Amino acid sequence: MAESAFSTRFEELPATLPVFPLAGVLLLPNGKLPLNVFEPRYLNMTRDALGAGRLIGMIQPRHGNDGAEAPELYEIGCAGRITQFAETDDGRYLISLTGVCRFAITEEVASMRGYRRVVADWTRFRNDIDAPETIKLDRARLVGQLRRYAEAKGISGDWDSIQSTPDERLVTSLAMICPFKPSEKQAILEAGSLAARAELLQALFEMGTAGGDQGDDHVRH
Repeated sequence: MAESAFSTRFEELPATLPVFPLAGVLLLPNGKLPLNVFEPRYLNMTRDALGAGRLIGMIQPRHGNDGAEAPELYEIGCAGRITQFAETDDGRYLISLTGVCRFAITEEVASMRGYRRVVADWTRFRNDIDAPETIKLDRARLVGQLRRYAEAKGISGDWDSIQSTPDERLVTSLAMICPFKPSEKQAILEAGSLAARAELLQALFEMGTAGGDQGDDHVRH
């Protein structure tokens, strides 16, 4: 992750992290995720995070949105730092998270003000912060696959912007916004390297079939 005045250092990552379980939502290191927060427990979580490091852990329920009050979670998630924040007149928060580092859940601890918290193990993902990767991406192949996938899914794209986006950002952004299944998004998250993530992304494009719903600009919860 590029150094800035606001960058989180590895040694500053907290032992305990609030988590926001959302099926089908993917946050990756250096990715940008907009969220539309309106549920009382997550309004509480956002307020508390703003006063304590601004980190929120995004993670998927293992069995999707099955209606359980506290669904079983995947082991791996990604922490994001609140980098944009706005209030609405009807009592919602519009926030944007910037992906910082993946984490593994060691255990879940007592909830606070309605939201869930976990003990986070960051060890195996230190390179998310300390060693930004570069990859040799076959852009012509990737963009060709993306065009066919977008046509099959009925998705429009800003192809000029796609062509000018740096490789790492392009892989991260496409992985996050494409309408893959939750299990496929989890596989992308758990990929061991940026190069492995790019290969998996291209494989998913190749397997893509017609259909798929479009989401709002902000994920609602």
